[in-house]
Amino acid sequence: MEFEVKNNPESNFWQSFENQKRKPRMMRPTPVDKEIVLDNDKVLLSITDAKGVIEYCNEDFVAVSGYEEHELSNAAHSIVRHPDMPRVVFKLMWTRIQNKQNIIAVVKNLAKTGRYYWVITDFVIKEDKEGNIIGYKAYRKPAPRKAIEAVIPLYRKLRNIEDTNGVEASERFLNGFFEGKNTNYDDFIEKLIIDNLELDTVVDNENEIEKPITKMERKSFFKRLFGY
Repeated sequence: MEFEVKNNPESNFWQSFENQKRKPRMMRPTPVDKEIVLDNDKVLLSITDAKGVIEYCNEDFVAVSGYEEHELSNAAHSIVRHPDMPRVVFKLMWTRIQNKQNIIAVVKNLAKTGRYYWVITDFVIKEDKEGNIIGYKAYRKPAPRKAIEAVIPLYRKLRNIEDTNGVEASERFLNGFFEGKNTNYDDFIEKLIIDNLELDTVVDNENEIEKPITKMERKSFFKRLFGY
């Protein structure tokens, strides 16, 4: 027995409404070899939902990205992803934050104009009362020049490997790179940043970091370095 499928105006309305909410993918700008040099006091903040869809960006983020606020709102955060960035780095970042773990990274981003800018990242995981991830808050500050120079050849190798053999091969190479240096991703990146930041002092109370503290009380990387 076949059931007659009747037209449901209410169902059609909500389907149409949901389709309208989905922002069409914008054309990605063509990269140009021209850097946007960020002021050291810039803090680029973005807030996304659990799937990485942008809910809010602060004025610094909007200004540097070159997009209008309405263009960023409800857009995938990959809108600022630069094609020079290895996909394995984003895989590592996404795996970490989905497991409620912070990760520090040196990232090359793409502005609407096609120009690029380098940042270091710091994440805060947003959870509901039951501990479910409901979103992410990401802070970015200008990356130190020497840290940028150190990751460029590594990122270039990883991209070449990905283009030829895929992300899994790139990940194996990255793991081997750190093993050869007797380090890991976090220690490697953090040392690059701390060693090359032009700060009068580094806000890092060793005793406070080492004492047992809860996840919500744990100071972020940026708070340890910049004191906020």
